[in-house]
Amino acid sequence: MFVHAVYFWLKPGTSAAARERLVDDCQQYLARVPNVRHLWVGKPAMTPRSVVDNTYDVGLLVVLDDAAAHDAYQIHPLHLDFVARNGPVFGRIQIYDFQSA
Repeated sequence: MFVHAVYFWLKPGTSAAARERLVDDCQQYLARVPNVRHLWVGKPAMTPRSVVDNTYDVGLLVVLDDAAAHDAYQIHPLHLDFVARNGPVFGRIQIYDFQSA
């Protein structure tokens, strides 16, 4: 399996409604991309541990079959529509990809 973990920091002044739209759009757009096996999205759990980064606004975890499925996901029209709709509020994005052993 290929795991695609994405963390979004939104631009200062981004409204709560825009944040909720980002969360909703992950479900409405990205979860419908073929080859997406699992998708979870949400806000930081605010876990009070020094090794946990709670500074991001929205976290996204997508599980796909393999690297080829990930590559197809990146250029799929639903993914591109998601980026076009939500990209204006992105301040920073950090991605961690890994393949399960």
